[in-house]
Amino acid sequence: MRIAVISDTHLPSLIRTPDELGPQLAAFLQGADLILHGGDVVRPSVLDWCEQFAPLLVARGNNDSFDDRRMADRQIVDIEGWRIGMVHELRPEERPVGVLLDQALGGERVDILIGGDTHIERLEFRDGVLVLNPGSPTLPHHREFRLGAAAMLEITPGRVFAEIVTLGHSESGRNPTVPRHLEIIDRQVASASLNGESLPLEGAAG
Repeated sequence: MRIAVISDTHLPSLIRTPDELGPQLAAFLQGADLILHGGDVVRPSVLDWCEQFAPLLVARGNNDSFDDRRMADRQIVDIEGWRIGMVHELRPEERPVGVLLDQALGGERVDILIGGDTHIERLEFRDGVLVLNPGSPTLPHHREFRLGAAAMLEITPGRVFAEIVTLGHSESGRNPTVPRHLEIIDRQVASASLNGESLPLEGAAG
């Protein structure tokens, strides 16, 4: 199963959908079986735009002042034997995973923990949990409106391949995000990379 993960799709007031930034995010979402949005949708029209590609679940962000059937304060879903939990805010993300789970999910145990809010991509495997922040596809690293990052999870029983994808560069400026990946097989790191360079497995777990 292919799960596209995005977050923080802040759009300027005169722009209704990410298409106006370019075709890159739409191309990324095509072929996904499910889209998980980590919150700060900001413009409700973005949800309908996303759902043309795949079913959608959203974690409510602090800038989401509207209600929607696809949105909840937290989302928990089981896929291929992996339990995924998602909220908008996990910061500071460096806290122990147990503390993150207690405060974000009320102690609910998950295998994959997704958050947004920071606009800065993060991918690590700590204490048996894959921690993922996809960054922002439209406002990366809180810089001006430009192409940023998204994440893809490929999930099968016993294996997760997680990847942060840089969506390209904009005329307004270079994309500040850094691509990376982690492959988890039988709850162990099997491969990892940062900016195209392989990482030693003993340092890849975070």
